[in-house]
Amino acid sequence: MKTKIYFPVICLLAICSVGFTSCDDDEKGDVTKPVIELLEPEEGAVLQIGNANGVHFEMNLSDDVMLKSYKINIHNNFDHHGHTTSKAAEEGETVAFTFDRSYDVSGLKNTTVHHHDIVIPANAAPGDYHLMVWCTDEAGNQSEVARNIVLSTEGGSEHEHE
Repeated sequence: MKTKIYFPVICLLAICSVGFTSCDDDEKGDVTKPVIELLEPEEGAVLQIGNANGVHFEMNLSDDVMLKSYKINIHNNFDHHGHTTSKAAEEGETVAFTFDRSYDVSGLKNTTVHHHDIVIPANAAPGDYHLMVWCTDEAGNQSEVARNIVLSTEGGSEHEHE
C-alpha cells in the first residue's frame, strides 16, 4: 500500500521540478554575448594621417540569437593612461583625432563588416590612440575589443582591393 502512494507522489514531484526548471530557463533568455573577430586594423597598426581612402576596417560579428549594433570609437592615448592632449595639439598645430560612430546590424545573426568610413584628417595629431569596438545583441548583451594603434604622417599599411 505504501508503494502505491509513493509512486504518484514521486511522479508529481518529478513533473513539477521539470516544469519549474524550464520556466527558469525561459526567464533567463539570451545571456550569451556576441562574438567580435576584429581582423583590421591589427594591434599596434600604424595608420596614415591624411589618407583620403580611409582606414581599412574589417571584422566578423556573430551571435547565437540576433545581433543589434556595433560601435567604433577612436580616442587619443598620448600619455598612456590619462588621455590628455599631445604637445602639438596643445599648441594648436594639430587636433587630437576622435571617431565615434554606431552602426545598425539588426536582423542579422552573422555579418562581415568591411568599410573605409574612418578618415583621419591631415591636421590629426600623430601619436598613440585606442581603437575600441563594442557589439550589442538584441537581448542587450555586449562584447568589446580594444586595440592600441598609432597615427602617423609617415606611412602606415596600405590595403589593396582586387
